[in-house]
Amino acid sequence: MSHICTPAKVTGYVKENLGEALKGCDVVVIPAGVPRKPGMTRDDLFNVNASIVKGLAEGVAKHCPKAQVLIISNPVNSTVPIVAETLKKAGVFDPARLYGVTTLDVTRARTFVAEAKGLDVYKVDVPVIGGHAGITILPLLSQVAPKVSFTKEELDALTNRIQFGGDEVVKAKAGTGSATLSMAYAGAEFTYSVLRGLKGEKGVIAPAFVKSSVTSAEYFASKVELGPNGIKEVHGLGPMSEYEKEKLQQLLPELLGSIKKGIEFAKNN
Repeated sequence: MSHICTPAKVTGYVKENLGEALKGCDVVVIPAGVPRKPGMTRDDLFNVNASIVKGLAEGVAKHCPKAQVLIISNPVNSTVPIVAETLKKAGVFDPARLYGVTTLDVTRARTFVAEAKGLDVYKVDVPVIGGHAGITILPLLSQVAPKVSFTKEELDALTNRIQFGGDEVVKAKAGTGSATLSMAYAGAEFTYSVLRGLKGEKGVIAPAFVKSSVTSAEYFASKVELGPNGIKEVHGLGPMSEYEKEKLQQLLPELLGSIKKGIEFAKNN
């Protein structure tokens, strides 16, 4: 990374130097954890990654409590609540500064829709809401811009591929890992959005899994507006089709369970 031609200074640390790595940070991006293998769900990663993320959150609370914290480590539906509870325990939780990075879901949605409909991928917008695992990922294909129509078969196929696109990569890598390059791209894109907001740029909108009152879930992914202090506004869901409303009701129990699992882990460990 230090060979990339940017003005950034790149330094490396081992786990024992966590405090030195975090001290004074404005933005902390956490992709740490074990990758998925074939047959594993993101939830199967929970026991290992939950402990890793909790330890890093404790470091953030101690060394850079005002930082913007971006969580990539899976399962995001549970790791974001773990970080929130850990920061709450330390008395430094600010919901405007904590994000689950769901940009990859939108990246896949834009790519797959553009391919299916022959659109310019750079001009396609596909809102994706819910969570960041399987059926909790809900692309709002009725809100695709530019406006396009889909048959029921296309809706089912595209929705499923967007929800389980990560499985394509896990299977293709045949046990050697999960999505890395596409996740690095998506993680960087979201981080740049946060930085643009922090610099005061107006109208920076990005998807994220955040503390929310949009649905019955305490944490939920939708578009958010970013500003100098982090999250400026959590956007609503907009007009949804009956198909999407039904899918939303199907995903909520699973999402609520994952959130509860994360909260209980943080409180019990």
